[in-house]
Amino acid sequence: MRSVLVSGLCVSILGHGALASADPAKAHYGPFALTSPDSGTCGNNWANDTFHRSFRVDTRANGDGTFTVFEHDRRGRFVTVAGSSPGGCQTNPGGMVADGVRGHFHGSVLLIVAGDFDPEAECTPELCSTRAGFVATVFGADATFTAPSFEFRYEAGRNGRWINASQDRGGNRGDIVGAPRGHHHDDGDDDDDDHDDDGDE
Repeated sequence: MRSVLVSGLCVSILGHGALASADPAKAHYGPFALTSPDSGTCGNNWANDTFHRSFRVDTRANGDGTFTVFEHDRRGRFVTVAGSSPGGCQTNPGGMVADGVRGHFHGSVLLIVAGDFDPEAECTPELCSTRAGFVATVFGADATFTAPSFEFRYEAGRNGRWINASQDRGGNRGDIVGAPRGHHHDDGDDDDDDHDDDGDE
């Protein structure tokens, strides 16, 4: 589940530092090309993911001094690992998935950060490949954050759809189960992969 801080990331960087924006109150970082295992409701890693992650910071502090950050994962692809399905301990008790089911995903996370924004911060692959690393790099080592809202949508054709979301975004629903179906073909990027999910634009 992307709601949990991922570990074991492999990363390459396509861009770093804050990129110029038409809106001077926003700073953009990334995209970072990442690979990561993906955990499900049973705690097991149900898939291996590849995706591009970027962050957008609203550089205007909120009324309480915190900052709003949007994390976006786009162009995501996954390949399942045999075991409990992503919803197997919640939305579909007992669900199982085989090795090799392929699909695509995208999603976003709203972060609320308490720290000091550094407009000169440089995001390198080593520093900004995780949520915690990004926050520490851009807002300081003592910065803290919460992730009150998130939604990730996984599509696997006839093997199902899995939505990993916070309660305000409808909660977890669906599941991805079963084995690859013959020569099932993933038909490319979902149009939504390049759309923002935060609804702020």
